[in-house]
Amino acid sequence: MAARLYIEETFVSVQGEGLLTGVASSFIRLSGCNLRCRWCDTPRTSWAATGEHVDVSALVEWAATGPRHVVVTGGEPLLQRPVEALCVALSAAGHHVTVETAGTVFRPVQAHLLSISPKLGDSTPADHPVWGARHERDRLQVPVLRQMIEGYPVQLKFVVGRPADLDEIAALLARLPPVEPDRVLLMPEGRSPAELDAKAPMLLEACRERGWRFCDRLHIRLFGDTPGT
Repeated sequence: MAARLYIEETFVSVQGEGLLTGVASSFIRLSGCNLRCRWCDTPRTSWAATGEHVDVSALVEWAATGPRHVVVTGGEPLLQRPVEALCVALSAAGHHVTVETAGTVFRPVQAHLLSISPKLGDSTPADHPVWGARHERDRLQVPVLRQMIEGYPVQLKFVVGRPADLDEIAALLARLPPVEPDRVLLMPEGRSPAELDAKAPMLLEACRERGWRFCDRLHIRLFGDTPGT
């Protein structure tokens, strides 16, 4: 039987976050997540997951018509075992593969960049009767983060919404293998340009003080909070 993945959407756009911001990329968004961030910007892959099962071969064929850079994202794409076969096939076809992950589960994917977004305490939906405790229990898996950092080129992207997040980031980094400061990226929490602008000064100051990198969300500025962008 052909390997299949549960896919929420595929689209071509420009990368909106991280070290490759602005690079034309094909996006393969897998559905399903083991976390429930209270501010999740893709609830259709987590809180109300939707999608369809698609053969890995069909996804590779689709990507062949688009840019060299391919982003495998979610949800949490590493929950699905066939993502390993997808990344191998994309790499063999000459694509640069970025895998977006929260860093809570490990799979030996073939990727040129692991874009890891560890979830901070402010992400926890504390009032939810089920997911509050479950998310808080699972959101940080330090052994998994260590394995990823030691085995791959990485960027660490943190969604920051409050000053306390900055100290939490520093405390987490102290528990991990060394990561170059300019690969620690701070993104303002927000789903509109106004929300991004309101939080940006706090992040900029932290970047100046600690050598971290400010990471805007280009897709929000270009397209708004819109699927397929």
